[in-house]
Amino acid sequence: MFRNREIRHFTIIVFLIFAAGTVSISVLNPVAGVIASMTFLLIIGCSFYYTLKRYKEIKELSGYLRMISNGDYTLDIRDNREGELSILKNEIYKVTLMLSKQGQLLKKEKEQLADALSDISHQLKTPLTSMTVMVDLLSNDNLTKEKRIEFTKNIEAQLERMEWLLTSLLKLSKIDAGTVTFKKDKVLVSQLIQKAVNPLLIPMEIKEQQLIIEGEERAAFTGDMNWTAEAILNIVKNCIEHTPKGGTICVRFYENPLYTEIKISDNGMGIDKEDLPYIFKRFYKGKNASKDSVGIGLAMAKSIVTSQNGDLSVTSRKNQGTEFSMKFYKKLSD
Repeated sequence: MFRNREIRHFTIIVFLIFAAGTVSISVLNPVAGVIASMTFLLIIGCSFYYTLKRYKEIKELSGYLRMISNGDYTLDIRDNREGELSILKNEIYKVTLMLSKQGQLLKKEKEQLADALSDISHQLKTPLTSMTVMVDLLSNDNLTKEKRIEFTKNIEAQLERMEWLLTSLLKLSKIDAGTVTFKKDKVLVSQLIQKAVNPLLIPMEIKEQQLIIEGEERAAFTGDMNWTAEAILNIVKNCIEHTPKGGTICVRFYENPLYTEIKISDNGMGIDKEDLPYIFKRFYKGKNASKDSVGIGLAMAKSIVTSQNGDLSVTSRKNQGTEFSMKFYKKLSD
């Protein structure tokens, strides 16, 4: 305990005061000197006891901090008593809880990153393997012209698929990292829908699908036109893929004092009940997914909407169709 400089100084000062006071009082009055000596001893003892107790608690805190630095967050040092040390203990405990949660989140993020890398590797491996086989076949001098054209177009399609996948993953990673700055403009939903569905009109025409758009002309929300259009495009594209020839896709929207809602529905094959909880998970492919699906479009749509103070949900019934609900909530100050 005497390793602490404060305790050594305290002991020396108290001893000097005690000696000087005792000698002075004893000269004037021996009885008073004895009483003064006892009083001084009692005061010194109490002061010494509480000082040692305080340093013991500080030593325990030092040990606790060493445990935290080693990654051990199990010790609970909360103290309901009054005093600065008790306040310090409680504040350290709060920081410990925060570090523990951050550690768990970091561990979870590492696991998710490992899973994502594995999924990306799998998604790229399939087209690369296919292209490798076709390149070997193209080197055959006896290959017919028709087959060469077929293999070349196939390679081109695989390259386009890989480009789309990598571009989508780059966008998702930017959103996850928080490096995307979403604009906060007034977005008219009618204009947004037209911008989103225009690139999909030809695929819908090929499948003889009908597109119905209904909504309030003045309906709007605060957000980013381009990013939100991409989210809607991915959802409508999903509906096109899962709706049979001659089917119908509806886009309805309206605005109320709390939020602006966009509903996108189809009368296709629907989503299995067991697939619904995972439909927005990246790289997840349900039972009814098309062979070319990579399971990233809906995940991107979800990230885009939630990053703009919104929510994206889905309801579906087998062989009766699916409905996506996109809500953009208004701020209280709006």
